[in-house]
Amino acid sequence: MLTVLLILWGIAISIQLIFVLFVFVRTAFYRQPDQPADDSGPGVTLVVCARNELHNLTELLPLLDGQVYPAFDVLVMDDRSTDGTQHFLENEISHLSRVRFIRIDKDYDHVTPKKYAVTIALKKALHPVVLLTDADCRPAGTDWLAGMVGALNKPGTDIVLGFSPYEYQPGLLNWLIRIETLFTAVQYVSLALAGRPYMGVGRNLMYRRQLFFDNRGFYSHMSVLGGDDDLFINEVATSRNTAVSLDPDTFTWSKPKESWADWRMQKRRHLHVGKHYKPGHKLRLGLLTGSHVLMWWLGLTVGLTLLAVWQVGRPFTDVDRLLLEVVGGLFVLRLVAFWGIVGRISYRLAHTVHWVMMPLMDVTLAVYYIVMGLNTYINRRRKIYWR
Repeated sequence: MLTVLLILWGIAISIQLIFVLFVFVRTAFYRQPDQPADDSGPGVTLVVCARNELHNLTELLPLLDGQVYPAFDVLVMDDRSTDGTQHFLENEISHLSRVRFIRIDKDYDHVTPKKYAVTIALKKALHPVVLLTDADCRPAGTDWLAGMVGALNKPGTDIVLGFSPYEYQPGLLNWLIRIETLFTAVQYVSLALAGRPYMGVGRNLMYRRQLFFDNRGFYSHMSVLGGDDDLFINEVATSRNTAVSLDPDTFTWSKPKESWADWRMQKRRHLHVGKHYKPGHKLRLGLLTGSHVLMWWLGLTVGLTLLAVWQVGRPFTDVDRLLLEVVGGLFVLRLVAFWGIVGRISYRLAHTVHWVMMPLMDVTLAVYYIVMGLNTYINRRRKIYWR
């Protein structure tokens, strides 16, 4: 029994080491290419889809209107808002010369509301490139747009994956939000740099309009709630047409959920979408998540088994002793590598999680994956909403 446990534990640790040392390390030591200022860059339409986001729009729109870039406009998609957003857009944004809006008054059975709003925005965009963000996001500065366009300048690039950290707040919920956001970014950025892009986040995502229409937009998943960012990127992103931006000036800071109910609903939407990824992407993510969980839970099981063997006084076999030394060494190497490499990535990604907290983050993620997986399975029949 102990021999089998040690072998399985070693396999899980080995899979983890492959990801950490050969995939995540790409983000840790990625050097963002210098992008000189270029006034001849493509025109860009900034797209914000909003429903009952009046407070956020009053803060966000001046920041978008003030971006330093020669050719852009801001398009707000007001999706059936009832909080005064329409009055605000019609009467109080005349001083924002680059901002315009479209009002959506109804939803449709054949497509989810968010995807309908994005599709209309893409059709009405004035420029060949779109940069999407959410109403509760704030660009790091006035160079956000120019920096994202800079990453698009590489020949053949159609997509730029940005990063959107959450603001720090005290409390356990905020801690979970930040570690999950960091590790999600570690995965999608690292796999993109490894030539296997599989998702982006709509809080900070740029692509060419023609790419959207050449691939029929959201046609293959119109009725799936969510996926206006990651499912679309999952379908169209390749190793050749996708770039990432890790420049802090191109980050968009997001306001985190403040209630457990809102956060659980958000996570259910994300996990619901993941089952529609391409098989190869689901396999890689399954190996990563499964090995992470098994590494810790098999490690605990091995520890309890060793304690039981010691208490009954049964001697270890030479094979078990050798396996324990080898696998134990691999486990320590995995812990140190994760701490160092993911800690460095966190430092690059707006210090999302302090490097001292990496071991606790490591364990917490293993528990988080199990709890969220069970929660999603138990509540799989409950309806999911955009807002």
